[in-house]
Amino acid sequence: MMSTWTLFFLFQSVMAVSWPPGTYTLIKPQSGCPLNWQTGWRYQDNEDKNNINSLILSQNLIKYLSLNSHFNPGIDPAFILCNIYKKSKKSNLIFHNGEPTRFRTGSIYWDDEDSNNANDKGGVLPSGTYNRNTRINYCCRSDGSYSGAIRLPTSRPFYLLRITSSCQRVIGMNVREEYVMTDDEDNNNANSVSGSHPFKSGTRNTQLHYCYYY
Repeated sequence: MMSTWTLFFLFQSVMAVSWPPGTYTLIKPQSGCPLNWQTGWRYQDNEDKNNINSLILSQNLIKYLSLNSHFNPGIDPAFILCNIYKKSKKSNLIFHNGEPTRFRTGSIYWDDEDSNNANDKGGVLPSGTYNRNTRINYCCRSDGSYSGAIRLPTSRPFYLLRITSSCQRVIGMNVREEYVMTDDEDNNNANSVSGSHPFKSGTRNTQLHYCYYY
């Protein structure tokens, strides 16, 4: 279901602020991915009966919301293979695709539609399980206040997932919160979470909160 990075601004006129080494995944905004980043997509077949998918999103993230959650090109965050960020105090979350330093891991499990399930995927995806249901693994940190601004590349918009009460501040970027709520399987719903994961609203359905930096 879901599911982001190479020219950078100069830092103190000498050092370029760049995405650090490692592997991770973030959401792809409508403005696109940095050069040479790998992409992937996941289609989730949501509840067929009386579907109540909903969203509060700008056109930076999506083209349209159909009955199902099709990430590329429906709800359009494509999964992007990237590098782990190792800044010291921060409160943000990314998709897991390796073993990040000082990040904690966790997961969210979506119980997708049981009848005539049409889940699909392609390209590079974060670690997880992508079959008739969906489990995505995450890495997150919350060892500092979201109000303590961090440095990230500011040359183009990007997304982080919210883990605490507000979006992490980033130096030189404005931020807006957005969300996607998916109507998951009604019958014997088995949605679950484990470890450190994005802030999630709902039990039988899943609402995730996105922080859009621009």
